[in-house]
Amino acid sequence: MTKVEIQEKILKLRLELSEHNHSYYVLDSPVISDYDFDLLLRELQELENANPEFADPNSPSKRVGGEITKNFENVAHKYPMLSLSNTYSKEELEDFIKRISKMVPEEMEFVCELKYDGAAIGISYKNGAFERALTRGDGSKGDDISANVKTISSIPLKLKGDSFPDEFEIRGEIFMLLEGFKKLNESRIEEGLETFANPRNTASGTLKMQDSSAVASRSLDSFLYYVFSENEIADNHYDSILKVKDWGFKIPPPEKRYIQKAKNIDEIFDFINYWDENRHKLPFEIDGIVIKVNDYIQQQRLGSTAKSPRWAISYQFKAEEVSTQLEKVSYQVGRTGAITPVANLDPVLLAGTTVKRASLHNADQIEKLDLRVGDFVFVEKGGEIIPKVTGVDLSKRNPDFPIFQYAETCPECETPLIRKEGEAKHYCPNTKTCPPQVSGLIQHFISRKAMDIEGLGGETVELLVNAGLIKDYSDLYRLTKEELLPLDRMAEKSAQNIIDGIEKSKEIPFQRVLFGLGIRYVGETVAKKLALHFETMERLLEASLEELLTVDEIGQRIAESFTEFFSVEENKQLINRLIDAGLQMEVLKQEGVSSALEGLKIVISGSFEKYSRTELKDLIEKHGGKNTGSVSAKTDLIVAGEGMGPSKRKKAEDLGVKIIDENQFAEMIA
Repeated sequence: MTKVEIQEKILKLRLELSEHNHSYYVLDSPVISDYDFDLLLRELQELENANPEFADPNSPSKRVGGEITKNFENVAHKYPMLSLSNTYSKEELEDFIKRISKMVPEEMEFVCELKYDGAAIGISYKNGAFERALTRGDGSKGDDISANVKTISSIPLKLKGDSFPDEFEIRGEIFMLLEGFKKLNESRIEEGLETFANPRNTASGTLKMQDSSAVASRSLDSFLYYVFSENEIADNHYDSILKVKDWGFKIPPPEKRYIQKAKNIDEIFDFINYWDENRHKLPFEIDGIVIKVNDYIQQQRLGSTAKSPRWAISYQFKAEEVSTQLEKVSYQVGRTGAITPVANLDPVLLAGTTVKRASLHNADQIEKLDLRVGDFVFVEKGGEIIPKVTGVDLSKRNPDFPIFQYAETCPECETPLIRKEGEAKHYCPNTKTCPPQVSGLIQHFISRKAMDIEGLGGETVELLVNAGLIKDYSDLYRLTKEELLPLDRMAEKSAQNIIDGIEKSKEIPFQRVLFGLGIRYVGETVAKKLALHFETMERLLEASLEELLTVDEIGQRIAESFTEFFSVEENKQLINRLIDAGLQMEVLKQEGVSSALEGLKIVISGSFEKYSRTELKDLIEKHGGKNTGSVSAKTDLIVAGEGMGPSKRKKAEDLGVKIIDENQFAEMIA
């Protein structure tokens, strides 16, 4: 293809992918399969990578993330981002309406909306393209989290049609879907990490993560519902929201009653009561209802205080809580040996479901609650995988109930539990024969994000372990079809599929092998960083604690866990067995690389036209260079774009570090 044809193809793919994104994430009406979408996306990525002159920061390919943001720039809001006043009763809400009616005596119409339990966001658009996304911050300034917000598929990067203003800001809420939150916590349990407390804090924390590809992997969604513009879009709030839907924004759907107009207090409370009763059927959390004056002129006349608009108020739902009796405390053992205490309860109805078990988190939480078996406890459901115990009804306590004693041995293998200083959880140190740990580590090893061994699942792993055919994941590579056939419900084809899947896993890249080892705190992203930094398993095995700490984003806890794992002789032997089996133990050099930047320590600063920051970092690594985050005497080169910080430039000049632009960089690697 000629360059013109390539550019036309890229533009066509971008438009097509944007339409499919809109159909899937905004309209909830997919037109093509996920597989076909991925094929189109891959084709676009390959064309963009091969033709960087056609780069676009708002291309659909940027949805996958990859930008690393060390420090989020603090930017002033063009329009102050105020908080809402709260009310908790019908009487207070009636007082609010009476108060504003005195200030605006003519007839008023209201808009009722769900109060999404997430993180407030303000997104600016310029000439129909995404420009910047800011957090609330202190209301006058917020953090620029644009790279992370771009990964959220329900937020358009380019608008539809041509009726939008040249510049405007739209505000709304970013939240985490409950199903995604559940899966995220389940994976953290698998990795032996503490679970996240609730979707709201998790969404907020996710938006401030440094690696945007990690943000892209989480189930964040949004609704956008308030527009600021110098140009008039409509004369009231409700109509303006319907208008922006035409531009591609995901708005609260009126047909699902997420937003509704109301004429008086009775209609407002009809909306409130409906959602107080039905909120648990939603795929996300809400914690109340927002009531706004609809007419923009009336909003302006009512004005704002220093903290809150006078034309809007939030009605907060009371947290649902029930009381039931604690029958016993049981313990779950995770694949890393982490022990989680669980309250077994007299079944009780809570938020539309029957609750039999609730989380107790750890020994400290039990001690803090002064919990005793037989107590009547308060249980709350708030986005947890299982509900949590929040308190004890001491008025119903039997004085004969003994003080609770936390388990001293593993409930599965009776090994004495350990608890490291500064950690909340107890652990079973028996990684070799404790059944949940043996089975859990193997299941983690074969999982999709690790070795992705087709034909193998949790039940089959249990069968293999119970039959004595495997004791750890290295034993998988010694299995034969003849050993598998006698297993329960194992046909010849199934057995062959397992053997073929195990053989194929030998092609899995080194970073996924490293993740599959199941080292505590070494998740998918950490494994990739370590693999790319050290390049081979041999170098990793020799790495000291100090060397590990020099790797970007590797902290003390991860480094200690890593060195501890490799200090155990049995684990070294395990790695040797995997090496002998033929697994990938080094980062494979990619095609199209050169040694043009061999050994150079390079800093990227600013924004660029031809490349994204992620593309620049990939190119530096492909051509033998090393990305570094800050300027020092060891820095060899700075690739500078628009917006390079003056302090960084001065430091580079003082140290005599060479500064080049993206065109000079392209010439270097050409």
